[in-house]
Amino acid sequence: MDIPLAERIRPITLDDYISQQHLIGPEGALTQQIKKGIIPSLILWGPPGIGKTTLANIIAHESKRPFYTLSAINSGVKDVREVIDKAKQSGGLFTTRNPILFIDEIHRFSKSQQDSLLGAVEKGWVTLIGATTENPSFEVIPALLSRCQVYILNAFDKNELEALLQRAITKDSQLSKKDITLKETEALIQLSGGDARKLLNIFELIINAENDQKIIITNKKVLAKVQQNPVRYDKTGEQHYDIISAFIKSIRGSDPNAAVYWLARMIEGGEDVKFIARRLLILASEDIGNANPTALVLANSTFQAVSVIGNPESRILLSQCAIYLATSPKSNASYVAIGNAQQLVKQTGDLSVPLPLRNAPTKLMQELDYGKQYKYSHDYSQNFAHQEFLPEEIKETKLYEPGQNQREQASREFLKQRWKEKYRY
Repeated sequence: MDIPLAERIRPITLDDYISQQHLIGPEGALTQQIKKGIIPSLILWGPPGIGKTTLANIIAHESKRPFYTLSAINSGVKDVREVIDKAKQSGGLFTTRNPILFIDEIHRFSKSQQDSLLGAVEKGWVTLIGATTENPSFEVIPALLSRCQVYILNAFDKNELEALLQRAITKDSQLSKKDITLKETEALIQLSGGDARKLLNIFELIINAENDQKIIITNKKVLAKVQQNPVRYDKTGEQHYDIISAFIKSIRGSDPNAAVYWLARMIEGGEDVKFIARRLLILASEDIGNANPTALVLANSTFQAVSVIGNPESRILLSQCAIYLATSPKSNASYVAIGNAQQLVKQTGDLSVPLPLRNAPTKLMQELDYGKQYKYSHDYSQNFAHQEFLPEEIKETKLYEPGQNQREQASREFLKQRWKEKYRY
């Protein structure tokens, strides 16, 4: 069976490991621990193909420990317990050389599966190394997470990916027999998406498709032999939350260029257009509000339209709405006001409605002064009459502060004319 290139050139020592210098470089967070063999239980978090499994293997090799590995995709509680039993026999309860248990894609473990690891990790029967592409804060149970150090692995940069390709050409027993020239690497790197495994797989595919002994790698040749790379976007994972967050923050920050970029990332990744439109609808009120009330109208129209139209035309409507919202004046005054009001309700409880504001549909209620002394605004000049609308205990509490924009400054003047003494607008 042919071994893939990525596996053939997998590094086995720290000296051969490319990237993650913040972890295993001269001043790396893990460097001294690995050299001394004092390894804590840890979680390696980062995107696919950046060397999480390789680093776990190197840690075990450099620290001279027994190494057990499980994949969360096809392992259950029974498998975990069997490995822990083996680890207890091969290691020792009171030794720093206890075995390493590596669990790939630990985020796929259920709560009960993760629970089964707790005792072994806490008692030191194993040193756990978990690898995950998802945020451990969401995917790893708190009890296990508190017993592990979390280390973030970064995607490979252009220089590191080119270094991997050069290593493949010079170190691999099969490729080193060929005359390979890397004239251009941009297409390879773009198609890989920063995933080293994918990069090497594509590279090997290109090489194997060539019959000549002398091979020159160009962007044109790569694109001719490899179909266009789909955008990496996990609609249920952290990418989903990170990119919608970047999208919303770009609009809130009035940057239409960034807004349409993150919108394109979601569209190309197959995100639900109604999900995007719902978030725009929320933003129109939360971040723009009465600075431009039309924003909410447009966002609502966009939501209704994309619900009917669907893909691919919805991208046009979403782009129009996102750009309009990004270039609109901003105010979160309404959002802050309801937050202040809810907090006040929690602090003060169920205060009684003032009698003048109560409805009086029955004779008894009228006799109890329900609605008495209420001033009907339209009976007064400018449709306004001074009266108290809040409960006695919190009267004169100001919850709404108009934003610093033209539309809400007009609101401030309106309120100042009527409530200047009471609320001090």
